[in-house]
Amino acid sequence: MIPIEFGRLGILLLFAIAFPLLPIVASYVFYRLKLRPQNPNPVKLDTYECGVETIGPSDIQFNARYYLIALAFVIFDVEALFLFPWAVSIGAVGIAGFFAAALFIAILGFGLAYDWAKGGLEWK
Repeated sequence: MIPIEFGRLGILLLFAIAFPLLPIVASYVFYRLKLRPQNPNPVKLDTYECGVETIGPSDIQFNARYYLIALAFVIFDVEALFLFPWAVSIGAVGIAGFFAAALFIAILGFGLAYDWAKGGLEWK
Protein backbone atom coordinates (compact mmCIF):
# COMPACT_ATOMS: atom_id res chain seq x y z
CA MET A 1 0.00 0.00 0.00
CA ILE A 2 1.44 3.36 -1.07
CA PRO A 3 1.16 6.20 1.44
CA ILE A 4 -0.92 9.19 0.40
CA GLU A 5 2.15 11.45 0.47
CA PHE A 6 3.74 9.52 -2.38
CA GLY A 7 0.54 9.86 -4.40
CA ARG A 8 0.60 13.62 -3.91
CA LEU A 9 4.28 13.70 -4.79
CA GLY A 10 3.55 11.71 -7.94
CA ILE A 11 0.84 14.18 -8.99
CA LEU A 12 3.22 17.11 -8.42
CA LEU A 13 5.94 15.33 -10.38
CA LEU A 14 3.51 14.70 -13.22
CA PHE A 15 2.61 18.40 -13.35
CA ALA A 16 6.29 19.38 -13.11
CA ILE A 17 7.07 17.27 -16.17
CA ALA A 18 3.91 18.04 -18.17
CA PHE A 19 3.89 21.81 -17.63
CA PRO A 20 7.10 22.59 -19.58
CA LEU A 21 6.71 19.66 -21.96
CA LEU A 22 3.21 20.57 -23.15
CA PRO A 23 4.15 23.85 -24.97
CA ILE A 24 7.15 22.18 -26.60
CA VAL A 25 5.03 19.30 -27.92
CA ALA A 26 2.28 21.71 -29.04
CA SER A 27 4.83 23.81 -30.92
CA TYR A 28 6.18 20.73 -32.68
CA VAL A 29 2.68 19.55 -33.60
CA PHE A 30 1.77 23.00 -34.95
CA TYR A 31 4.98 22.97 -37.01
CA ARG A 32 4.22 19.56 -38.50
CA LEU A 33 0.62 20.59 -39.34
CA LYS A 34 1.94 23.77 -41.00
CA LEU A 35 0.00 25.96 -38.55
CA ARG A 36 3.15 27.66 -37.32
CA PRO A 37 5.15 29.71 -39.84
CA GLN A 38 8.72 28.65 -40.46
CA ASN A 39 10.54 31.37 -42.38
CA PRO A 40 13.88 32.27 -40.78
CA ASN A 41 15.87 35.14 -42.22
CA PRO A 42 19.10 36.87 -41.16
CA VAL A 43 17.25 39.54 -39.21
CA LYS A 44 15.35 37.00 -37.12
CA LEU A 45 18.46 34.91 -36.50
CA ASP A 46 20.58 37.91 -35.39
CA THR A 47 21.28 38.55 -31.73
CA TYR A 48 18.91 41.17 -30.35
CA GLU A 49 20.44 43.84 -28.12
CA CYS A 50 17.75 46.52 -27.79
CA GLY A 51 17.85 47.32 -31.49
CA VAL A 52 21.62 47.97 -31.53
CA GLU A 53 23.76 46.18 -34.08
CA THR A 54 26.09 43.71 -32.40
CA ILE A 55 29.81 44.38 -32.56
CA GLY A 56 32.05 41.36 -32.35
CA PRO A 57 31.09 37.89 -31.18
CA SER A 58 27.95 37.56 -29.12
CA ASP A 59 29.14 34.57 -27.08
CA ILE A 60 31.70 36.37 -24.91
CA GLN A 61 32.45 35.33 -21.35
CA PHE A 62 31.24 37.56 -18.55
CA ASN A 63 33.34 38.41 -15.56
CA ALA A 64 32.50 36.09 -12.65
CA ARG A 65 32.33 39.09 -10.30
CA TYR A 66 28.94 40.00 -11.78
CA TYR A 67 27.55 36.75 -10.42
CA LEU A 68 29.28 37.09 -7.05
CA ILE A 69 27.91 40.58 -6.50
CA ALA A 70 24.45 39.43 -7.59
CA LEU A 71 24.68 36.53 -5.15
CA ALA A 72 25.65 38.85 -2.30
CA PHE A 73 22.70 41.08 -3.19
CA VAL A 74 20.31 38.13 -3.11
CA ILE A 75 21.64 36.99 0.27
CA PHE A 76 21.08 40.37 1.89
CA ASP A 77 17.76 40.79 0.14
CA VAL A 78 16.60 37.51 1.66
CA GLU A 79 17.86 38.78 5.00
CA ALA A 80 15.44 41.69 4.75
CA LEU A 81 12.69 39.26 3.77
CA PHE A 82 13.29 37.18 6.89
CA LEU A 83 13.64 40.15 9.23
CA PHE A 84 10.38 41.86 8.22
CA PRO A 85 8.03 39.33 9.91
CA TRP A 86 10.29 39.38 12.96
CA ALA A 87 10.11 43.17 13.15
CA VAL A 88 6.32 43.12 12.82
CA SER A 89 5.87 40.54 15.59
CA ILE A 90 8.64 41.73 17.92
CA GLY A 91 6.23 41.92 20.84
CA ALA A 92 5.01 38.35 20.40
CA VAL A 93 8.38 36.63 20.00
CA GLY A 94 9.84 37.96 23.23
CA ILE A 95 13.46 37.90 24.28
CA ALA A 96 14.15 34.50 22.69
CA GLY A 97 13.02 35.81 19.30
CA PHE A 98 15.19 38.87 19.77
CA PHE A 99 18.30 36.78 20.42
CA ALA A 100 17.50 34.46 17.50
CA ALA A 101 17.26 37.45 15.16
CA ALA A 102 20.44 38.93 16.66
CA LEU A 103 22.25 35.64 15.99
CA PHE A 104 20.93 35.63 12.42
CA ILE A 105 22.16 39.20 11.86
CA ALA A 106 25.52 38.36 13.49
CA ILE A 107 26.06 35.38 11.16
CA LEU A 108 25.25 37.51 8.11
CA GLY A 109 27.44 40.31 9.46
CA PHE A 110 30.31 37.85 9.85
CA GLY A 111 29.76 36.72 6.25
CA LEU A 112 29.79 40.33 5.07
CA ALA A 113 33.01 41.05 6.99
CA TYR A 114 34.61 37.91 5.54
CA ASP A 115 33.60 38.89 2.00
CA TRP A 116 34.88 42.41 2.57
CA ALA A 117 38.20 41.16 3.97
CA LYS A 118 38.71 38.81 1.01
CA GLY A 119 38.06 41.69 -1.43
CA GLY A 120 34.85 40.30 -2.83
CA LEU A 121 33.14 43.67 -2.73
CA GLU A 122 35.87 45.56 -4.60
CA TRP A 123 35.85 45.85 -8.35
CA LYS A 124 39.31 45.37 -9.79
